[in-house]
Amino acid sequence: MSGAGKKVVDVAFKASKKIDWDGMAKLIVSEEARKEFASLRRAFDEVNTTLETKFSQEPEPIDWEYYRKGIGSRLVDMYKEAYDNVKIPKYVDTVTPEYKPKFDALLVELKEAEEKSFKESERLEKEIAEVKELKQKIATMTADEYFEKHPELKKKFDDEIRNDNWGY
Repeated sequence: MSGAGKKVVDVAFKASKKIDWDGMAKLIVSEEARKEFASLRRAFDEVNTTLETKFSQEPEPIDWEYYRKGIGSRLVDMYKEAYDNVKIPKYVDTVTPEYKPKFDALLVELKEAEEKSFKESERLEKEIAEVKELKQKIATMTADEYFEKHPELKKKFDDEIRNDNWGY
């Protein structure tokens, strides 16, 4: 296997081991997102399988003696010399250095958005708990109990009453 091909297979293999597909699947909420996620995972697995099979196999060595017997040594020697002189250029990665800073910046932005999302989720969970509590108590709650939890409303109503503003 060529050095570049082996490196690609190794990187793909390591990447596939680091991906927590089940963990990501648990975070998906909508049905459309589940379909897209399944499509992404299927495509990743196909590419990974191709990399593992296509690039991990060594080519079978050429049996030059077999061809010498059937074709003739002069022509086979000419092909063997040409085959031995073929130099496959090394792959030089020019794309990664260009996009790595952009990708790293996106990761930072993603982490910030994730933290913001978690904070908002916590706030919403608290609000939901408060609404559930209020829903359970609303039938037996007095105005004083309600105003105790919402003093800004009590102040607003007191100001309206004091200013003789009855909403009409």
